[in-house]
Amino acid sequence: MIRRILQRRPKKEADRIKLLVGLGNPGKQHAKNRHNVGFQVLDRLAARYQLSFDKIEFQGLLARGKVAGETVLLLKPLTYMNRCGEAVKPVQARYDISTEDLLVIYDDLDLPVGKIRIRERSSSGGHKGLESVIASLGTQNIARVRIGIGRPNGESPEEYVLRDFSLDESIIMEEARERAIAAAVCFVREGIASTMNTYN
Repeated sequence: MIRRILQRRPKKEADRIKLLVGLGNPGKQHAKNRHNVGFQVLDRLAARYQLSFDKIEFQGLLARGKVAGETVLLLKPLTYMNRCGEAVKPVQARYDISTEDLLVIYDDLDLPVGKIRIRERSSSGGHKGLESVIASLGTQNIARVRIGIGRPNGESPEEYVLRDFSLDESIIMEEARERAIAAAVCFVREGIASTMNTYN
């Protein structure tokens, strides 16, 4: 009985860990792909806060440290996009992270190149990576930062997302990545409601 009561006690704010997940595909050949925007944002965020992806755990690359004074885990799944939930779920469980402290960052075909959209919850919108995360966690109540990569012109979406950005797109995406980083930091510091109000 005592153990059950203790387990129900809410975690102190200082004990909470925020989990930031970037979606993408592993390997140098995919590093600059449109589909890897989530990885790209986390790499820049880690560099800015001097965090290192120096641990492989539960099929993912992990970095741990402080962002805006809060303890965070950055996760880049190594499972490839369609199975990334298999990396997110065990990390969330291992570190006892509430879904309200989880933020997923990923590319979106339905938004213009460089457009940022933040949501507290919704369906996957057809994104296979987020679909895998939702299936693994058993909820759509997952905060997310969607980063627009635009729709292909005559090319199949499957081929398009695995191509690098054009020079003109790269210029636009520089600002988009910076805005996504700022949104992630706001989420860590102030939560999803404030992040949506500020960056949508």
